[in-house]
Amino acid sequence: MLNLFSASWEGIPTQPVKQHRIIAAIDLGTNSLHMVVVNIDPTLPTFSIIAREKETVRLGNRNLTTGELKPEIIKKAIAALGRFQEVAKTFNTETIIAVATSAVRESPNGKDFLHQVETELGLSVDLISGQEEARRIYLGVLSGMEFHNQPQMIIDIGGGSTELILGDSHQARILTSTKIGAVRLTSELITTDPISNAEFGRLQTYAHGMLERSVDEVLANLQLEESPRLVGTSGTIETLAMIHAREKSGVIPSTFNGYQFSLKDLRELVNRLRKLSNSERAAIPGMPDKRAEVILAGAVILQEAMTLLGSESVTVCERSLREGVIVDWMLTHGLIEDKLRYQSSVRERNVLKLAKKYHVNLEYSDRVAAFAQSLFDQTQGTLHHWGSDEGQLLWAAAMLHNCGHYVSHSSHHKHSYYLIRNGELLGYTETEIEIIANLARYHRKSPPKKKHENYQSLLTKEQRQIVSQLSAILRLAVALDRRQIGAIAQVQCEYYPQLRQCNLMVFRSQSDDDCALELWNLDYKKGVFEEEFGVKLVANLEKYSLASSLSRNN
Repeated sequence: MLNLFSASWEGIPTQPVKQHRIIAAIDLGTNSLHMVVVNIDPTLPTFSIIAREKETVRLGNRNLTTGELKPEIIKKAIAALGRFQEVAKTFNTETIIAVATSAVRESPNGKDFLHQVETELGLSVDLISGQEEARRIYLGVLSGMEFHNQPQMIIDIGGGSTELILGDSHQARILTSTKIGAVRLTSELITTDPISNAEFGRLQTYAHGMLERSVDEVLANLQLEESPRLVGTSGTIETLAMIHAREKSGVIPSTFNGYQFSLKDLRELVNRLRKLSNSERAAIPGMPDKRAEVILAGAVILQEAMTLLGSESVTVCERSLREGVIVDWMLTHGLIEDKLRYQSSVRERNVLKLAKKYHVNLEYSDRVAAFAQSLFDQTQGTLHHWGSDEGQLLWAAAMLHNCGHYVSHSSHHKHSYYLIRNGELLGYTETEIEIIANLARYHRKSPPKKKHENYQSLLTKEQRQIVSQLSAILRLAVALDRRQIGAIAQVQCEYYPQLRQCNLMVFRSQSDDDCALELWNLDYKKGVFEEEFGVKLVANLEKYSLASSLSRNN
């Protein structure tokens, strides 16, 4: 079993013994679909991989004219996912977490494909951004290698994108994702077999140029005297390591985790691969299925990255995105308490980072978020049945609902949608970001309507219902701090099902404040809430301030 973290980790939580948990993670990559099934020991915490599945589907082989995923490949992908589900069932998995990356992100029909997967298989697939993909790759590598309290540069060469990361034992400092991958460059730049000198030159030049910005960002964030090693992960790099091991020693190691090869050896291998045809590369002993077609482009990406970074060698890590998905799940479910405390708060930190970027008044947003959470909690189980996950999305939207003021006061709710949607909120899936942005969009003015393009982007009825109901709650929360001075300290909500009525008791902060503007705004905005939940909302200002009420009760 590979420890999730090194044995030297101090502060292991002393809790009652918990049962092992078996979960699966699926990565819908541009080249292949992969699944790992793991056994989590929550007492350590560690996880061991008990099964791996892979199928080369080539989602990245899209329609050249429209950029859409091809129907025959969609059919193949769904069949593979169905088989993965059956395998997972044999291990009695508790849950399957699935993520989709570059090919699905960039396809016009990508979301339709994911909706089809959910409809046919009942499998929910999260679409994640390039930066979020990089963050989870970092988590996967951190779970599989000892960092020795030193920074590491991590490169993951996928089919459609290459992630370059700078991180240490505590945090990922830089997360980048570049639209170059082994499948993408092969399909776009290679037409000759073996590759011609002219095409090979263009391949090198293009990879070099595309990587420069990410490399510059990584190198600019190194501290003086830091000399991090380069860690490589992905099928491309493992294949190159396998070829290197066969040719240098004739022995294939039982694991490639920690295996190293040099830039000098890589350059020699690239020069040999470029002279071989696809069929000749396929005949190389141990070459994985269909890897021969794309191995040259992947090797060139690694070669150019190492050259730009000044790295003379690369160390292989067998853990990557799929394992990072597992670690992220463990973090969100409270199974890792100390080692990655910084990472466990990644959602909150990135919401606050975005809020500060767009000069949001955090004191005001905190109050709105507190009102929204209070109303959410008090109406849970009566007016709605959403859980903590949806409550977190409401919190994020409340914190960011006013960020559109950074662009313009006019239609700032629409600007908020755009800024949130494009703000790279790490820790959230693309669907979750879409929901947060829509919630902020509807904190004022028109309620959600089917004709609105942003509302149409929500593919399921459940997602649209989350936005419709929680945005109605957010409207009330915003009204409760209309003057943005904290005039109202607290609200209590009482629901009378026989009358279909909600009574809202409003406690003022100062006994001499009539809170007229807040009450007027509540009355003005309550119509959307009333229509959405089918109730009548009656708000009453309590005679005393909250402090006075508490002292009288005592």
